[in-house]
This record gives sequence, structure tokens and C-alpha cells, in this order.
Amino acid sequence: MAAHGAAARATAPERGHPDGPAGARRPVENAPRYVSVRARPRHTLHRPVSAPKRGAGSRLPVERAAPETGLTRDHYGTVQRIGLTTALLMFGLIVLGSVVRTTGSGLSCPDWPLCEGRLIPRLQFNVLLEWTHRLVALVVGIGLLATTVAVFAHRDSRFRLGGLATVAIALYLAQALLGALTVWKLLDPNVVGGHLAVALLLFSTLLIITLVAAHEASGGTTAAAPVRPAGLLATLGAATMLTYAQSVMGGIVSTNHAGLACAEWPTCNGEWLPAMQGLVALQMTHRLMAYLLTGLMLFAATRVRSAPDAGIRRGAPWMLGLTVAQVVLGVCNVFLGTPPWLSALHLATATAILAVSVTLSFRAAKLPAGGPELVVAHAR
Repeated sequence: MAAHGAAARATAPERGHPDGPAGARRPVENAPRYVSVRARPRHTLHRPVSAPKRGAGSRLPVERAAPETGLTRDHYGTVQRIGLTTALLMFGLIVLGSVVRTTGSGLSCPDWPLCEGRLIPRLQFNVLLEWTHRLVALVVGIGLLATTVAVFAHRDSRFRLGGLATVAIALYLAQALLGALTVWKLLDPNVVGGHLAVALLLFSTLLIITLVAAHEASGGTTAAAPVRPAGLLATLGAATMLTYAQSVMGGIVSTNHAGLACAEWPTCNGEWLPAMQGLVALQMTHRLMAYLLTGLMLFAATRVRSAPDAGIRRGAPWMLGLTVAQVVLGVCNVFLGTPPWLSALHLATATAILAVSVTLSFRAAKLPAGGPELVVAHAR
């Protein structure tokens, strides 16, 4: 009996694991469909990305994604730099246009695109001022062309920014046409006002292109981004639209020479509520819109305290501070007689407020709104 038991134990490895000990776990012979992961062939296992086998016949998908992502971010960085440079040039062009208008230099070059029939005009202040304005506009066009080429040079940026770049080109062409009509129509107030309105739209479009490129260059929105509070985007969007409308209204007041229609402040010709007629109506509308904008900016600065984005929380006080400074500059314009340098500073501040409000609105729009919208953002 002892010998028979020893023989049985001696044959146990043959029934169990081929080279295991006598007490090793015995496999289930009647269930061949269930295969352990350890029993899979080595070539079917996933190899770690950090240690690819040299000399492999095919490259792993992860190995291709990393350099492509880096290349895409570098390309967006290039678009960002070109777009920012063009936007800053556009900002300078808007301010220079104010100087041209307030100094009466708009018709110093009576023809277009040449100036007095020459590429380089005579050396006279007003003539050189208008000629420089046109030269800067040409440089802006070159910058916009470079931005558009950079956008369409890459498939991803073409998909994300191609529409904005096309809109910017259309706005620039419209701006050039309005610039020519300003000369041909002898500074018609409606044409000059439209010239400023399109210029501000072009500046905002260039700024948005720059913001989108910067956002993508930094990696975009992650799944861990905080949720946007309800009403934040609507508040900042309303502030942006009212800022734009007020800036255009200021241009209309200037081109119609209504800056001194009310010779004092806060009353208008001794009245708190004067008759809304003629130039007085333009000046009073501009003032009332300024009061409304200041109140909205104060509300926005209070509203964004709950914003999860630190950039929005830091930018809102700047937006409010620039708006208060803008009101002070407007009052000074009345008491000082709208000197050209002060009018240019007034428009520069208005454009700066527009830039800040557009930037904050963009940052708010990039925050996930939560709920179903958040799910869609993650799916993309």
C-alpha cells in the first residue's frame, strides 16, 4: 500500500503542471476556452511605450502622436506671435486714425492710393500724418496675410481658425474700401464712423485668433477644468458688446463734431435733461451709454469674484478701472476743448477696454459649462 501511494504521488506531476511540484494546482482539463493572461503568447501582449523594441517593423501609434502634438503646439505658437503682432499694429492704426481725424489731416492726401500723385509725398506734417496712417494700414495687411498663411498651413489650425482668418481678410478689404471712400466722399461722417466700426471689428477678430492660438499652444482645455458659473459668460459678453457700441458711438460724436455740443458736465447747457435734438442728442446718448457701461462693468467686476479662472478674476478690476478712467478722460475732453492728443488717448483707452473684455469673454467661454455641455466637451 505504501509503495502504491508513492507511485501515485510520483505520477502526480504528469497529471498536473508539467514541471511543478507535487502539490501544485491542477488545471481544469474540460474548460479549454478560458485561457489565462499569463498563458497568452508573448507577441500578443501590450508592450510598454517607454521601452519600444528596436528594429521593429512598425512604429507604435503612441510614438507618432507625441511629435505630432508637439509640432501642432509649436505651430499654434507661431500663429499666436504673428497674430499678436498684427493685433498690436491694428491697435496703433486705430489710435493714429483718431489723430488724423482730430487734426484735420484726412484730406491732406486728396487722392488714393497715392498721395498727391506720389508714393512718397512732400514733407509736411498733415500730409505725412495721413501718409503714415496709410503706410501702417499696409503693414497691417501684410501682417494679416502672414497670419492667414500660417493658419492655413496646418490642417488643425485651418480647421479651428480658418473661418476667423477669412472673416479678418473680408474686414480688412472692407476697411480699405471705407478708407478710400473717406477720401472720395470728402470725410462723410457716416463713412468715417463706419471706418472706425470695421476697424474695431478687425482688431477684435485678430485678438480672438491670437487667443485661440495661445489656448491651443498651451494644451487646450483639460477634463479637470473647473465649471463656469451660470451667467458669467452672458455678463462678460454683454460688457463686450456695450463697449463696442460705446466706442463706435464715440467715433460718431467725433466725426460729427458733437464733442462740445454740451459745453459743461454733468449738465448739458445748464440742463440735466436737454432736448434730444441734433448734436446735443449725439452727445447725450454718448454720455448715457457711458453711465450704463460703468454700471455694467461694476456689476461684472462683482460677478466674476466667483469665477474659477484666476485670469478672469484679475482682469475684471482692470476692465472696471479702465472704464472709470475713460469717463474721466471724456469729462476732461469737454473742459479742455477736445485736444487731439486727449481724443487719441480717449479712443486708445476705449480700444483697451474692448481688448480686455474680449479676452475675459474668451476665457469664460473656454470654461466647461457643466451638465450635458461638459459631456460634449469631453467627447471632443
